[in-house]
Amino acid sequence: MKAWGITAGLLLTLAGLGAKSGNAVGAISSERDSAERALMSGQVDAAVDGLHNLLTKHPKDAQAHLLLCRAFYAEDVPDAAVAECEAAMDGLSDNSEAQDWLGRACGMKAQNAGRIAGYKLAHRVQAAFERAVNLDQKNSAAVNDLAEYYIGAPAIIGGGVDKAEALADRVLAVAPQAAHRTHALTAEANKDYSRAEREFRAAVGVAGRPDAWVDLGHYYARRKQYDLAVEALRKCLTADPHMDAAVVDAASILMEMDRERETTERSLRGYLAGKDKSDAAPAFKVHAQLGSLLMKKGDSAGAKIEFEEALKLAHDYAPAKKALQSL
Repeated sequence: MKAWGITAGLLLTLAGLGAKSGNAVGAISSERDSAERALMSGQVDAAVDGLHNLLTKHPKDAQAHLLLCRAFYAEDVPDAAVAECEAAMDGLSDNSEAQDWLGRACGMKAQNAGRIAGYKLAHRVQAAFERAVNLDQKNSAAVNDLAEYYIGAPAIIGGGVDKAEALADRVLAVAPQAAHRTHALTAEANKDYSRAEREFRAAVGVAGRPDAWVDLGHYYARRKQYDLAVEALRKCLTADPHMDAAVVDAASILMEMDRERETTERSLRGYLAGKDKSDAAPAFKVHAQLGSLLMKKGDSAGAKIEFEEALKLAHDYAPAKKALQSL
């Protein structure tokens, strides 16, 4: 009986500790989820503050570090983004999404680095993207990032159109849209424009996704086939009733072509009013983009409102500050 009593007491103690531990884990998860919702809705200042508070109490929370990396990436702050993604690697080195974000952050930092530093960073970008794809070949975002790296980088830092072609062949069965997109980009790089168009259309044919229509529209815009570009981008908008980040990409291309200003404005406003915002198109940047569009239309008062809305979400966003000063 005494032994049973000791065992029972120990079990009760462990159960109590487990409950406390579970409560702590739940609290961390709740704080992290709140910060992620803020990030997805474009409230980057709130997201950063919440994540800093969480990491002050739990400095080894890898998911929080990853979210903070994404927040700094959205704000175009490469040094901080790289540091946070590196911190996330302590617990997420085998996570495809985390490796992809590390590659993106290093890529952003490399854009303004010197020659030697840029060379080292480029190899880190390649390594992170390759690991992301090796960990999960269904990760289309990582496939797209790696393909663009191979196509855009010179051979001395690991680039090569042949590598992109091999990548597309490797993932065709599990990520067909990304594979066709990669084949299209390699064909375009090789100036085989008929094949490029076929492959972009094949990517659309996989599931008719809005982002595939964006890719096709962007291809036509690069080829200065503006009517075809507008047609494809309109189909993106039709295919995307939820108004997610793809409509912002479509609107951006329309702005670059200076076509369909009313359609562009409706798309940007629809995204901002919708429930499918994400850090793929940060709301503060979309507000600033809308402000730029309104300036082109001569609506300075409306533009001022949008730039101010951008700064409410991200108080240090330089393009919005600069635009306000020019009004």
